[in-house]
Amino acid sequence: MTDLEYLHLAWEAVLDKKGREPVLLDLRELSRVTDYFLIASADTAVQVKAIADRVEELLLDKGLAPLRREGYQQGYWVLLDYGFLVVHILRQPERDFYRLEHLWQDAKPVNLPL
Repeated sequence: MTDLEYLHLAWEAVLDKKGREPVLLDLRELSRVTDYFLIASADTAVQVKAIADRVEELLLDKGLAPLRREGYQQGYWVLLDYGFLVVHILRQPERDFYRLEHLWQDAKPVNLPL
């Protein structure tokens, strides 16, 4: 699968579990750490975990496992690191506080589906 196909699957996983306000940012010109951020909100820690589980499930079904997973136990902010893609799933209060889109405001938004 291509990176773009994996991005579509991750996006689909977020929407499957009713993730709110998903945003995909292209960081290729800004960061050497990753190419893309996928950021989405959830109402509860349970929903944060459900979205993370769905992302992992769909990508793993296609042979892509996360290199790192952070924050799952607490469920306030789960980070799934796939190398070229970092998925951030946050409860709304954490998303409002950390404002990742603002921190990376120079990143190009990617409109999915392409």
